[in-house]
Amino acid sequence: MLRQDKIKNINRIIDANINRAKEGLRVCEEITRFILDSRSLTEGFKKIRHQIDTLLKGIASSAGLLKARESLKDVGRNISAGELKRRGLEDIFFANIQRIKESLRVLEEFSKLENIKIAVRFKKLRYSIYELEKKVAREIRSLCHHR
Repeated sequence: MLRQDKIKNINRIIDANINRAKEGLRVCEEITRFILDSRSLTEGFKKIRHQIDTLLKGIASSAGLLKARESLKDVGRNISAGELKRRGLEDIFFANIQRIKESLRVLEEFSKLENIKIAVRFKKLRYSIYELEKKVAREIRSLCHHR
């Protein structure tokens, strides 16, 4: 059985990665919606964002995550110089898609402590992101090279 302080720390990890994944998804969704004008790609990101919300219910309560959140004490909250630099649309997309993939992997690993079925579903979402990344990258490169 996990001690209460361990549960709080795990909830902090889950909370941070849920937020990171959904923020990255929203950025990618906005790119596909407003720049690529692609209904299908936009729906792909939106669908995954909503699936994360559904999966979250099986591993942690929103109240528990909020209670565990300690944003101001987070030693990793300072922005590195690399995060402030973006050369264009491709940089924005690839930074955010990477953020999504990494967060989904963390969620997959830590949800194994609570519910293996949900861990498997996070893994499937990660593989869905790999496929979306490939499709969007093709569209972005095509758009950027035609300008």
